[in-house]
Amino acid sequence: MLRLSLTIIVLLLLTSITTYATPVYIPTDRFLLNCGSLSNSTSPDGRNWLSDFEPKLAPNLSHSTPSIAAEQAPSIPLVPYMTARVFNSQFTYTFPVSYGPKFIRLYFYPSSYSNLDKTRSYFAVTANMYTLLTNFSAFLTTLSLQPTQFSVVKEFVINVQGSQWLNITFVPVTNSYAFINGIEIISMPNNLYYNNPSPPRLVSIDLTEFDVDFNVAFETVYRLNVGGQSVSGPDDTGMFRSWLQDDQYLYGNSGQTPPKSNVTIQYTAETPPYTAPDIVYRSSRTMGSDPYINLQNNLSWIFQVDSGFYYLLRLHFCEYQLEVTKPNYRVFSIYINNQTAEISADVILWSGGSRIPVFRDYVVSLISDNDEMKKVDLWLQLHPYVDVHPYNWDAILNGLEIFKLNQSDGNLGGPNPEPSKVSNESSPHPRKETTSESQSSPMRAIIGATVGGVLAIVGVTVFCFFQILRRRRSTNKDLRITSAAKSSWVPFSFTSWQTKTSNSSLPSHLCRRFTLLEIRMATGDFDESFVIGTGGFGNVYKGVMDSGMTTVAIKRLDQASNQGAKEFLNEIELLSELRHIHLVSLIGYCDEDGEMILVYEYMPHGTLRSSLYKTRNPPLSWKQRLQICIGAARGLQYLHTGAKHMIIHRDVKSTNILLNVKWMAKVSDFGLSRFGPTQFDHTHVTTAVKGSLGYVDPEYYRRRRLTEKSDVYSFGVVLFEVLCARPAIDPNLPQERISLTEWARRNYLNGTLDQIVDPNLKGKIIPDCLKKFGEIAESCVRDRGIERPTMTDVVWGLEFALQLQESAEKTGSGSGLVYVVADSYGTPARPSTSGWVTTSTENDALFGSDEDGSNTRSTITRTEESCGDRANKSCDHDCVFSEILDPKAR
Repeated sequence: MLRLSLTIIVLLLLTSITTYATPVYIPTDRFLLNCGSLSNSTSPDGRNWLSDFEPKLAPNLSHSTPSIAAEQAPSIPLVPYMTARVFNSQFTYTFPVSYGPKFIRLYFYPSSYSNLDKTRSYFAVTANMYTLLTNFSAFLTTLSLQPTQFSVVKEFVINVQGSQWLNITFVPVTNSYAFINGIEIISMPNNLYYNNPSPPRLVSIDLTEFDVDFNVAFETVYRLNVGGQSVSGPDDTGMFRSWLQDDQYLYGNSGQTPPKSNVTIQYTAETPPYTAPDIVYRSSRTMGSDPYINLQNNLSWIFQVDSGFYYLLRLHFCEYQLEVTKPNYRVFSIYINNQTAEISADVILWSGGSRIPVFRDYVVSLISDNDEMKKVDLWLQLHPYVDVHPYNWDAILNGLEIFKLNQSDGNLGGPNPEPSKVSNESSPHPRKETTSESQSSPMRAIIGATVGGVLAIVGVTVFCFFQILRRRRSTNKDLRITSAAKSSWVPFSFTSWQTKTSNSSLPSHLCRRFTLLEIRMATGDFDESFVIGTGGFGNVYKGVMDSGMTTVAIKRLDQASNQGAKEFLNEIELLSELRHIHLVSLIGYCDEDGEMILVYEYMPHGTLRSSLYKTRNPPLSWKQRLQICIGAARGLQYLHTGAKHMIIHRDVKSTNILLNVKWMAKVSDFGLSRFGPTQFDHTHVTTAVKGSLGYVDPEYYRRRRLTEKSDVYSFGVVLFEVLCARPAIDPNLPQERISLTEWARRNYLNGTLDQIVDPNLKGKIIPDCLKKFGEIAESCVRDRGIERPTMTDVVWGLEFALQLQESAEKTGSGSGLVYVVADSYGTPARPSTSGWVTTSTENDALFGSDEDGSNTRSTITRTEESCGDRANKSCDHDCVFSEILDPKAR
């Protein structure tokens, strides 16, 4: 009988009993400690919280002090927030637990305990081998929250292995103290977040799988019931997770919240009932019923997180509406931090039917070269994907969980947030000091001085900035753009756009719109030391955005440039809609105060041309050049066959092919691009001739008929440029060698192509590979477009040439040669009957300029002798972008 009584007492001590119905998951371990309390108590949700006066859990209670909060906000429940345990030195709680993953929830209510100043509490918290918090201040954390939120719960997920003990240790910072109001430990299913059948995808260049094994620890940063009310406590699945509303994190158009449904959610083995409560799957947020409005917007959320970590995002979906029963009803793309995570999300296709929930996990890196930790923004955006012609142009999301993953040393701790307000007198429970006047006045003085200093600095900065703008306005011309053409496939139009105002109708819903102040701050007010190139558009600046997290290239239109509003709008229209791994991605634009500025991600290796000749860098290897050509060809192939309508680039050249940090090629500069024929019986578009000297299709030049084969011709010139490492036009050479196309084609037909190869490649190209490469290039530059291959044929021809090179290396037939192996692009896809379609997973963008940094532009109508000054950097013509018939245009 005595043994039975002891057993009952231990069970009551180490577990809590609820009065609610049996949950879908019953935890193996459950500890609820009301720290500092002398007796057990019950919280408003009906759970029993135990006093922490238990030697088995806290053997060194003499090193701590139980205390009662000096004040209590009306919205704060007494349990577990009224009492706390305070530590002036290291203190450890020890919990006997079973093996497996656990939720750890730490409850904090910053108040005055034992007459201690709550602003001086800084401490770290560890759990076994993981650091959960570092230099943590509950006071600063709550100041950054909503005005009525005075407490904070920090939730973590760790896996207990090796021993059946969970040690939670509090370590105060020197001359500070630590405290804790409540500790909750709940076990969870082994496969809830770990080792799922479908591993998370790393949002990167190739969307590889990201291994989340049992050695990874999490911090729950956000958990949202999207489009629904908050869910917590017993309404969860037995693990008492809190699902908050998503309203405060929405950006821009908030979309719609369809009526909640009472349908029965049909859970599966892949999505068991404890994955999320059914109320999450029976509510959602969609974009709305108007498809045209939906195409002009993204469904967007923005979250503040710590830099320096990987983040796991779990997106919950369920098509619970009865009319949604078949695939292709609602298909949308998912973007995380301006990178493509999923190009075509179809919930019905994923789940197998309506009312069946499903989730998808993605991992994104917020680790930069700067080791400094700071608060940064994390974006999630959804947009209809119309290429598959879905029934409904819409997107949906039911729930969202965001977890921070530990660093390699086991750390999860981030910086304290900057408080939004020092005090909040308008709230129902003002944040006020409760310590003595002598204790609180120094802090008030410091805060007051800090705020005053910041306001003074801001005032001076604003004054100087507006003085700069005032001087600039006096010198800039008033630029007005009206009657811009509307493309049939673009769901928005540019009409009556006045660039002197900030009320622009440009598509901020498709790409980010920057203020001129942001641009000036990123470029040091357009300081010349930030210039990394100069082209026909104007200067290109290297800048840093988003608190140092994103390096960008900023192209600023020069008022004296031949280019202007048409090219600017065309670039935004096209790049805002296109997503491909080998097309440069537009981050945003600025159209304020007469400025026309385009912002792209920075491409460290610049243009292909700058890497081929007149460069101080080591020469590109032959395999690198082949892979670059394949990448650029895939980008053009997508334009011709993979986009909704055929797009003809019209300005393909080596300066418009950019190279990222991995030497991956991306096609850029769409200012001259045009849609191809839109009617089935049309084979061309009749239009004025535009292009660049040495790259223009001669058939297009003669007949004014633009086809996709015009791009093929220009790309053939690039192929010879890659092989020979010389410009397309070089007027300083003898007459027969001025035109690279004519010279290279003549050598190919004469069988002497190997004699004009870049000297750096001599003896490094397998003869069969050179023969195949020359065959492809020559076929591209044939005089008649009908004799040229398609870009799909070019892609596969180049891939075959690469295979010839690699096969010879593997078999040793090229022994004695020196090879440089470049980064690969992974396993190539195979063409479908409709051509190659590749999705974008990386938003690397660009800078582009001539290799000598000069503004060397001319028209083809000018003589070759006049453009010969280009070699001496004295040519002021428009050699790179040209309006052949109308020199006043581009």
